[in-house]
Amino acid sequence: MRAVFMGTPPIAATILESLAESHEVVSVYSRPDAVRKRGNELSASPVKQLAERLGIPVRTPETLRDPDEIAYLESLAPDVICVAAYGALLPEAVLSIPRHGCLNVHASSLPRWRGAAPIERAILAGDEFAGVCVMRMEAGLDTGDFACLREVEIGSSSAEDLTERLARCGAEALVEALDLAARCELSWTPQNEGFATYAGKIDKGELDPQLGDAALEIERKVRASSAAHPSHAVIAGRPVTLESVRVLTEPDDEQLTAGLQAGQVRFVRKRFVLKCSDGAVEVLGLKPKGKTSMDARSFAAGIQNVKNIVMEWGTE
Repeated sequence: MRAVFMGTPPIAATILESLAESHEVVSVYSRPDAVRKRGNELSASPVKQLAERLGIPVRTPETLRDPDEIAYLESLAPDVICVAAYGALLPEAVLSIPRHGCLNVHASSLPRWRGAAPIERAILAGDEFAGVCVMRMEAGLDTGDFACLREVEIGSSSAEDLTERLARCGAEALVEALDLAARCELSWTPQNEGFATYAGKIDKGELDPQLGDAALEIERKVRASSAAHPSHAVIAGRPVTLESVRVLTEPDDEQLTAGLQAGQVRFVRKRFVLKCSDGAVEVLGLKPKGKTSMDARSFAAGIQNVKNIVMEWGTE
């Protein structure tokens, strides 16, 4: 099938790579080059980088509403436009171009978690499963019919791990959907509006643990965090990014936090524990400000007399 692909982040690059192996991708669209790491240097998106390696023409317009851009898309005569985390809305004039429509690979089990941050919201809500499906795009926000749903158990997955798993599932789902569409065998399922939930963007600081949070809330915030949305805290007066924690649930764990109040920290039995409003978490991995990632023991080694004091933790 003759396809145009639109996407930007790594999850979209995984899907593009699979699509290009089985269908003719005549052009790729991605968001313009931007500052994506420290410093002021512009860098191409993961999708643009992959497309260039594959020798596929890439376009990075600021908007798809430009009449010249719409005319170019029409000239490509695509059978389908495939979208995965592109980062810009497709106007009606674009949606109507391909004969098989515009298909979006959305990382949720629609109608649950429509919107920008379905993976993070699924983790924060404590969902048992996360999903990915192919959705037929229309004017509404993730309201179109869907097909080829895949689901995976979330378990203790981080947002990064879950994104990688769903990317592979999404790539399989898209190829399946296109193969079925080519044979006129693709069937669509309407979304049940009564079960719709919205996955709003993650706000700055939203994943920072708060003193009033329960242990499970903090654990979910840390698992939902990423380089784009870190989980910041201050431990023993040192700003850090929390990368991995676990909730203390075993009977023997109570001895680790005996006498601690919410907001206090102790390094005991070579383990770093934070007392929360309800329970406690053990810090497994973190990144002190200006340093590289390390385990809790390495972090504790930099605190004088750490074995004999009760410290505090909080937000920046």
